[in-house]
Amino acid sequence: MSIQNMLAATVFAFSSLTTAHANGLRPIEATSIHLGDISGVAYYTAEPDGFHVVTTLVQGKEGTPIRVVSVLAPGQRVVLSTANRASRLEISRQGDSVLVRKANAAVD
Repeated sequence: MSIQNMLAATVFAFSSLTTAHANGLRPIEATSIHLGDISGVAYYTAEPDGFHVVTTLVQGKEGTPIRVVSVLAPGQRVVLSTANRASRLEISRQGDSVLVRKANAAVD
């Protein structure tokens, strides 16, 4: 199975679980991410050193998938964006909740 097929299967499996729009996620619960022609999934696990947010992204159907892991403490966030900043997504931790939402232009 190609990497693209595996990513597509993962996206389908996780996106069928839930989609979050400024809603809180639960551990291991995935949400679909769309940044223009870049898409993927994000989920988190609760670990002793913080919430490990795992984001897997790919550009189009032929792109090479990349995986980014961010460790968030309460009050921290990570912003994902494309080079032209047309699409921005914020993943933030507020207490024991992880929120995924579109980020506005003022978020850096």
